[in-house]
Amino acid sequence: MKKDDIKASRASQTRSKTERPKVWTPPSSLDAPPAPDGFRHRWIRSESLGFQDTKNISGRLRSGYELVRADEYPDSDYPVVHDGKYKGIIGVGGLLLARIPEELAKQRTDYFQRQTEGQTEAVDNDLLREQHKSMPINVDRQSRVTFGGTKKS
Repeated sequence: MKKDDIKASRASQTRSKTERPKVWTPPSSLDAPPAPDGFRHRWIRSESLGFQDTKNISGRLRSGYELVRADEYPDSDYPVVHDGKYKGIIGVGGLLLARIPEELAKQRTDYFQRQTEGQTEAVDNDLLREQHKSMPINVDRQSRVTFGGTKKS
């Protein structure tokens, strides 16, 4: 066999092996800059149906959030509130970007987890107090997610 007789596969000549077609996705209107180390970013409501929600904003600020100013990210193009009380804050559609220290966010999550556990325990205690020994109540809190078909045991 001669060198000229050796053929390369057709696939290696005409197809790109690693390149996948690019798929268009709509842009997110809630893009936010990355939070600094030790902080979390969160969008908070500043208005609803055209009315200022000062109770929500002031409550969040009192609980440890601080509003994120656009001038903290000079090389970016995030939506900014251009007038009014929150001028210069990153915001879009009645939402303002705020940050909270990571440790406060974890403490807040733990607090609400304890609240939920306490409420669940109170409901269980009320339920068990009402049961009769001849008809015990089984408290089984499990959930399953299935997608079509029948459940196979």
